[in-house]
Amino acid sequence: MPPTLLKNALIVTGTSAMRGALAFDGERITGIWQEAPFIPDAMEIDLGGRILMAGGIDAHVHFREPGLTWKADMESESRAAVLGGITTFIDMPNTAPPTTTIEDLGWKISKAAETSSANYGFHIGATNSNSSQIKDYMESGLGNMFAGIKVFMGSSTGNMLVDRDSVLEDLFRIKGKTILVHCEDEGTIKSDLRKAKNLYGDDIPFSEHPFIRSREACVRSTRKALDMAIRNGTRLHILHVSTKEEVQMIREAKLLNPGITAETSANYLWFSDEDYLDMGGRLKCNPAVKSASDREALIGALKDGTIDTIGSDHAPHLSEEKERSYLDCPSGLPTIQQSLPAVITIALREGIPLTRLASAFSEKASDIFGIKDRGRLEKGCYADLVVIDPDKEYIVGKPAYKCGWTPYEGMKFKGSVDMVWVNGEPIGTGKRAAMRCDFAPGQHSAR
Repeated sequence: MPPTLLKNALIVTGTSAMRGALAFDGERITGIWQEAPFIPDAMEIDLGGRILMAGGIDAHVHFREPGLTWKADMESESRAAVLGGITTFIDMPNTAPPTTTIEDLGWKISKAAETSSANYGFHIGATNSNSSQIKDYMESGLGNMFAGIKVFMGSSTGNMLVDRDSVLEDLFRIKGKTILVHCEDEGTIKSDLRKAKNLYGDDIPFSEHPFIRSREACVRSTRKALDMAIRNGTRLHILHVSTKEEVQMIREAKLLNPGITAETSANYLWFSDEDYLDMGGRLKCNPAVKSASDREALIGALKDGTIDTIGSDHAPHLSEEKERSYLDCPSGLPTIQQSLPAVITIALREGIPLTRLASAFSEKASDIFGIKDRGRLEKGCYADLVVIDPDKEYIVGKPAYKCGWTPYEGMKFKGSVDMVWVNGEPIGTGKRAAMRCDFAPGQHSAR
């Protein structure tokens, strides 16, 4: 293909937003200018002032392969991801079987190489018995095969709970990799569920979900994780933050350990507990969506940088599964195609700078997990690009997910994903240009 010149763009990075032009040739960006240069034989595309950002890196997805492919698979969900401007995903380990060994990782990597439309990587899962094995992988040079080490401090889909304090301390002492934590206190959840069963029997309303998967469960577990990270100097990434109390705790903890980072999802920035009445099981996820005041605190934390990354926590279930009663309804929401547009809509409404979105959707994830040459608009980086029209309003329709639904369907967004390139290849051509991410060991600076 000839070189491509994107001109008359609003080029947005984590530090600046400027009018200019960007060119790429093959897989790599070749230059960025304020004034568009003449490039012989280049294919020129006038973006008409639309936003040009690095393609999103979603470090928190559940693509359900292997073992749960009636809900989703890498082929279907990666296709939906790129339609939503996400050009790289990192998949979580709670599959069937769980991804807890190098052999499991190797299978996933091979499968993604065959089917993925987006660049791909995987986290390895911690259990109550494999911390020494993970250390061996690190020492033998196999750490570049996985992005981070996922620790479930609260049970969720896949039953990978790590509940032994000695094991947690051992995991938090691992150096050279980020520990990602799902923070909900299991004892608190079980106690709150017993109370709900005593009150409602088997007919628990979905509006009880934020009281069963309660703020107390989140706060208690997050405090424990932060304390261990401060004590051990852990590179810790707190996932799907959902409460205002956690925001404040994380803000303070970062002063004591700059290796602590935090993620939330569009779901906690968009919905609140007021939506359970209409949405029922279609809003059930872990941790639970909580109050409007929590939502406002999270929006503020994204704006001021306390929240470092946006992860969709894309977790598909079939529509009929989500129509079951509370106790039988699985937790998880399919959202990766809507994640970037939803947060753009919020940002435009709330005055969050576009530079914060460029940081949260790509640059910080690249830094945290050591993804070389991805997630930023710089000469020499891969041409993973997304063009966004900030003025276009539309109603969310049927998504591209295998499960066929999203909680955002029928909602009004402002800011559409108009064009996407993966490694310099425009999507929609039928060609797959996806690559595996290598994850460098060692400490990565937070820019």
